[in-house]
Amino acid sequence: MENLYFVAGLAVGLFLFSMYTSYVKHRWKEKNEKEKQIYQLVENSRDIIYIVQLQPEQKHIYISPALDSYLGKGIVEASLEDPYLPLKLIHPDDLDTLEKKITDQLDYSKPFIQRWRNRIGEYRWFEEYASPVYNEDGDLIELHGILRNIDEKVQLQQNLEYRSTHDALTGLYNRDYFDQLMEKYDQEVESAVGMILCDLDKLKDMNDQYGHKHGDSYIQKAAEVFLESTPLNAAVSRVGGDEFTILLTNTTPEEVESVFNQIQKHVNDHNDCHPNSRLALSMGYAFNTHSTGEMDDLFIEADQRMYQHKRSKTEVYTYT
Repeated sequence: MENLYFVAGLAVGLFLFSMYTSYVKHRWKEKNEKEKQIYQLVENSRDIIYIVQLQPEQKHIYISPALDSYLGKGIVEASLEDPYLPLKLIHPDDLDTLEKKITDQLDYSKPFIQRWRNRIGEYRWFEEYASPVYNEDGDLIELHGILRNIDEKVQLQQNLEYRSTHDALTGLYNRDYFDQLMEKYDQEVESAVGMILCDLDKLKDMNDQYGHKHGDSYIQKAAEVFLESTPLNAAVSRVGGDEFTILLTNTTPEEVESVFNQIQKHVNDHNDCHPNSRLALSMGYAFNTHSTGEMDDLFIEADQRMYQHKRSKTEVYTYT
């Protein structure tokens, strides 16, 4: 009888063990399936996901394939082989941020923006969130992070900024930007400054006689002349329908006069080559060794000289 109970107990035990192992296998399979799904999500993500070990030695433990899609094929493999490759690919202006990130000197609760160079030398914009991992002594030993490409966002922002500071017709700076420069050099930045004011003669008459399309072309040609005649330290602005300013900083009286003469030369060259579409400008310039507290007076002086030039002229333009 005892043997019968033993056999029955053994059978029940084996049955329960079989049920348990089946359950464990089922759960293990479910777990693997979930891990596989998560892995596939990470691998197929458009965001770049990484794990980098910083101690005891620096190395990349994982980088998702998305990095190759943004920077070029083989960058993931190269980064896994060379943990210091990011130092070579990051934009020089963002290198300090990267160094602070891996030395625990950043606020990891906030995203940070950076640029990375791709295979053809272009820089791509990314927004990164990083999560630090510390050991028992409080030392940073790992970083887990995700980078999202924001090229479109940055381009949109740059377009908006450009439109807020540039004239739509000519591409020159607009009145708002010129006013900002005036305030900046009048109140904040000390510099030797020069200003040239230019006015297109009888633009209204041209618009009335030939139409605004001809008038726009006239304005655009004048803008081209100003850009061709001015150095890199000059800010050329269209501040009104027919009014332009050229602000030179860190300059000299000789440079301001040279730019003034260069504009006149380009105008004369244009008129010699295009007698039926002559440019007519009235101009005046002024210079001051100091900018702070002097910008309004500088503008007034250049403006007075421009109107003296306008009143002294007897020639008229022709445009057909």
